[in-house]
Parts: sequence; C-alpha cells; structure tokens
Amino acid sequence: MTDRDIDRIIEMAWEDRTPFEATKNQFGISESEVIRLMRKELKESSFKMWRKRVNSGVSQKHLKKRSDEITRFKCSRQKSISLNKIT
Repeated sequence: MTDRDIDRIIEMAWEDRTPFEATKNQFGISESEVIRLMRKELKESSFKMWRKRVNSGVSQKHLKKRSDEITRFKCSRQKSISLNKIT
C-alpha cells in the first residue's frame, strides 16, 4: 500500500458519511483493518477521538445504521476524485 493510499484511507475513515464498505470496495481492506491502520498511523489521542466519534452515533460509518435519506458521501467531489461507489 502506498503512502497516498494510506492517506486516502485515513481521510475516508475521518469522513462521517463514508462507510467502511466504501473503503472495502475501493482498497480491499475491512473495517478491522481500517481500525488497525488508524491505530498505527494516528497519535493515541487522535485514534481514541476517532473511535469515540465512529461509535457515538454521529458517524454513519456503517451502511446498516445509515438513514435512507443519505444518498452521497460527505464530500461532494469524492466520487469523481476516487471513483468510490457503494454497490
């Protein structure tokens, strides 16, 4: 995995509306692998803040928890930049 891929995965992980399934589809890594990567790449305090946010209900990181009203990712340019789609 390149540094650019790692940066993009971290960016996607921080985006509330980008589900783990999108990271799986684009990079082939599971939620647990994203968590492992975040633990490795972030400072401990940043990792804890991210995990708290993901588990708080603010984040829509899991498709099953997402409202049907959400039809796009957080970043309006994300699909055109990365061709990231949820099928």
